Amino acid sequence: MSQYPRYAIYFVPAADSVLYRFGASLIGYDAYAGQPLAFAPNIESEVDGWARFTGDPRKYGFHATLKAPIALAANRTEGDLISAMAAFARTPRAIPVITPTVRSISSFIAVVPDPPCEALQAFARDCVTAFDGFRAPLTAADRERRNASVLSGRQIAHLDRWGYPYVMDDFRFHMTLAGSLPADRLESVTAILRDRFAALNLETIAIDRLALLRQDGATTRFTIVHHWPLTPARA
Repeated sequence: MSQYPRYAIYFVPAADSVLYRFGASLIGYDAYAGQPLAFAPNIESEVDGWARFTGDPRKYGFHATLKAPIALAANRTEGDLISAMAAFARTPRAIPVITPTVRSISSFIAVVPDPPCEALQAFARDCVTAFDGFRAPLTAADRERRNASVLSGRQIAHLDRWGYPYVMDDFRFHMTLAGSLPADRLESVTAILRDRFAALNLETIAIDRLALLRQDGATTRFTIVHHWPLTPARA
């Protein structure tokens, strides 16, 4: 059984940004307020079953994972993690900037970079390593839940070292808009979401923030505990 509370380190756009309002209203949850949101206008009539398809993303809020959910090590506190993240955010660094697109990944749909961004890959690696000392060891149940039979050898090594398989060279930045869809619905729903995203006219997105989220129990949603702007390196 997973340990609670769990903490996650995510990129979450600023609460008042066009991007955040777009994503949060699609999935129907505001992680800043910890409150449900009305779905974006007409999405339920355009996509039959929309509430069902966004049930999983709603648990996490609109985000991109930088360090996947963890339980804290026995000698660490939430305050310790907040202090470490604040110091990390204050450290000057190159701010990754992506060109976003909406694409299906396996059976779900997300905002992803196109082309890939090496600065973002490096930033994600830094987040995984910088905060790993806060992570409690995986329980046997958590490891089994990852279904190692479908992972590559490298991903199993990541799971055992970092507690999560999709890190380092296997990291793929994505901001989920819809969870698992049937194969025969994937293309049409992707087209609808791509058109909605195009209307925002977001040619680039700066990955310039860091957020700490907490989940208090298996049936509760992640909420934002604290968030920080990143400090850009001087030119």
